Amino acid sequence: MAEPVRLAVATDGVTKVFGRGGNAVHALRGAFLEVPYGELVMLVGPSGCGKTTLISILAGILDRTEGRCEVLGVDPQAMSQGALTRWRGQNIGFVFQQFNLIPTITVAENVAVPLLLQGQARRRALAAAEAALERVGIADKRHSRPTQLSGGQQQRVAIARALVHEPRFVVCDEPTSALDADNGQLVMELLAEIAVQGDRALVVVTHDSRVFHFADRIVRMDDGRVVDTRTQIADRTARQHSESP
Repeated sequence: MAEPVRLAVATDGVTKVFGRGGNAVHALRGAFLEVPYGELVMLVGPSGCGKTTLISILAGILDRTEGRCEVLGVDPQAMSQGALTRWRGQNIGFVFQQFNLIPTITVAENVAVPLLLQGQARRRALAAAEAALERVGIADKRHSRPTQLSGGQQQRVAIARALVHEPRFVVCDEPTSALDADNGQLVMELLAEIAVQGDRALVVVTHDSRVFHFADRIVRMDDGRVVDTRTQIADRTARQHSESP
């Protein structure tokens, strides 16, 4: 008899409404999503269809309006603010589309923030941050300020920060959007290697068809709903490019 699938994420009927009355915007209209442990799931669909809203709810950054949502066995919205902050700090890695780096501190200090918030000693946190920067190929910029970096370099810093504390659930909003084809492939290989293990899972919002082959399943959204799910065999190691001949 087959083992039951263990789910890192289970949502059903999730809605999100911004504003009220005539100004209400229905960003999600009953979204259903399941993400098994050990899988990399990509959310695709047109801009404005609710992808970023959904992953923000999964990460405990936004509250849903209605519906059910369970992430790593808990409902983020049912926690107190303090418990939610601790849970996110220990379990969630988020790569924001706008990076959200702190401009007044160094690259290494930015990456160390999740560990410092957990109470780790500064020296140990910075050592882990430098190791994470090495993995994304940007250790030589550790003493720079974010404003001294290109967009692609800032994106790799944001990815290092999301992974430095070894979170169990990683959500990424367009993690390859500022990267060329080679660096996009390298970043996705890293995300898959670190984030997709037996007790972890990864959800990536992307329009980048060059990285679709990394996904275990591709979930298409439109108008605030999940409209299609395609399961595939992920290729997480082959450096394949889908450029047209």
